[in-house]
Amino acid sequence: MIVTTLDYVPGKTIRKHFGLVQGNTIRSKHVGRDLMAGLKNIFGGELKGYTELLNESRQQATERMIAQANKLGANAVLNVRFSTSSITQ
Repeated sequence: MIVTTLDYVPGKTIRKHFGLVQGNTIRSKHVGRDLMAGLKNIFGGELKGYTELLNESRQQATERMIAQANKLGANAVLNVRFSTSSITQ
């Protein structure tokens, strides 16, 4: 499956449009990550636990998007964009 941020694939022609496909995931934070993030916030530095969480979330969302595209019979997903937001209690 070709997945690209471009709105076309160089050297290829779009023969059929299947519509929107998407992949979503919601992840909860881990208590241990929160504790370490609090310390990092005081002293500065990358929050590696959150970086890993974000990477895992994007990977899972991409896999879900590809699965949806495959079900439709597509061979590429164009103009891919990621968005991240926070939900608090």
